[in-house]
Amino acid sequence: MTSRGTIGALALGGLDARGDRPFLHYFTTAYSGNEIRADVDALALALSASGVGPGDRIAVQMQNIPQFVIVAIAAWSIRAVVVPLNPMYKEREVAVVLGDCEPSAIVVQDDLYEAVVRPALGPDSSVVVITTSVLDYLQGSRPPALETVTKHPTPVGAADFVALIEDHRNRYRDATPSEPDDVAALIYTSGTTGPPKGAVILQRNLAYTAGSFATWAGVTEADVVMGLAPFFHVTGLSVNLGVALASGSQLVLASRFEPVEALRLMSAHRATYSVASITAYIALMNAPTFAETDLHAFQRVFSGGAPIAASTAQSWRDGAGSTIRNAYGLSETASVSHAVPLDAEPRVDPNSGALSIGIPIPGTTAEIVDEAGRPAAVATSGEIVISGPGVMRGYWQRPVETEQALVSGRLHTGDIGFTDADGWFYIVDRMKDMIIVSGYKVWPREVEDVLYQHPAVREAAVVGVPDDYQGEAVKAFVSLRPGAEVSADELIDFCRERMAAYKRPRSVEFLGEVPKTASGKILRREVRGGP
Repeated sequence: MTSRGTIGALALGGLDARGDRPFLHYFTTAYSGNEIRADVDALALALSASGVGPGDRIAVQMQNIPQFVIVAIAAWSIRAVVVPLNPMYKEREVAVVLGDCEPSAIVVQDDLYEAVVRPALGPDSSVVVITTSVLDYLQGSRPPALETVTKHPTPVGAADFVALIEDHRNRYRDATPSEPDDVAALIYTSGTTGPPKGAVILQRNLAYTAGSFATWAGVTEADVVMGLAPFFHVTGLSVNLGVALASGSQLVLASRFEPVEALRLMSAHRATYSVASITAYIALMNAPTFAETDLHAFQRVFSGGAPIAASTAQSWRDGAGSTIRNAYGLSETASVSHAVPLDAEPRVDPNSGALSIGIPIPGTTAEIVDEAGRPAAVATSGEIVISGPGVMRGYWQRPVETEQALVSGRLHTGDIGFTDADGWFYIVDRMKDMIIVSGYKVWPREVEDVLYQHPAVREAAVVGVPDDYQGEAVKAFVSLRPGAEVSADELIDFCRERMAAYKRPRSVEFLGEVPKTASGKILRREVRGGP
């Protein structure tokens, strides 16, 4: 894989490589590469006929359903730009993104249009609207997750996805091959540290990451990719969907993530690979059917987007018989930039108990720098700086933020980490999340890692809260494992025994669920109550 390829070419090539063999499984409905390719070509023609062309943005708001795959590849085949939107976004959030990217078209699930998209677009919008149902590509009996779903009528002024494809099927269209420097996607950051910004991801950025990680993870056409991570997030788009397309493997989709259904499909389709947040794997382990599910084929297991406690990784190994390998990346790097190699045992930092994020994938360069931008010594914390073919072009229409993030072509991630003597990387925390207690620096991640060592703790988020004496005090928000009991004082004592006194939580608040993004990233700002 070279950095000068395009995700558009990889996508069409992946479909053609599958031919009449199954490519996409939607629950238990199978579609061949040729069938998906035919729908891609028809939709591309329909979009072109509607005036959508090179460089135009196409917003996509839906779960992991076949239509997402078809829209993305169709957009790339006409050199248009995919703008994924979280289906959980409300009107205000959608309006912010649409106002920023100014799309020419939007393809949206029918159950989201009236309450979310229509008011966000406004009454005078000229945006081409296409609606679709999660039922459109489902054949046979419905899975439990979709039993109560009904297909909504097509809104006035909008087009129905399936009807549009049928109207344009088997018509001729001139090919417009994508170029490496075409914009492939605008990936809006989750906003964990502020308003969302659109990371400008080029065709070659996605092609590099998808192709390189497929090779890194050893994924071939014989594999089955389980689409656990949402495609509206860079992880799902790049290293689940992208890897399936780059490798010519099969892809399993189940709309919105539901642990019991995901386990059933992973076993039924003998899934071999996925990348998902650790919270997804925790949910799978907590599902009532986990112990009885056959996961012996599921051996290429990667997790990114949120810290992994060593105890959680061990629990997965004990229950599933496979090893979760850490991966690290950002929207700004088109997903994965670092990962633990398949032929290596994941490393654990002896001081913090944190799992290593591995080493840079081939072609990517990363280093730790101090506050002056100089290379930091081994085992010394500093900012992670990345360069390579996966790094974005910049932020959409935000030159100041682009200049701050990209210095001499290197991405300053804002993540704090260190390396060991062998060049393995470890994450400490986000720079903006640092807590200052009586002048001492406390990284929330370190406290969270200790909390995760307690057998009762399922999830933890640590933040700083105002304190008249110390300036800030450490507060922990914790959710417990099913059936587990522990008091706040017990958790505080547990931490006191394992870290310096100024680092331990002064208070603990129990929550049913710790707030997270759709991709599973803990939202500290939500529990902190600020930006």
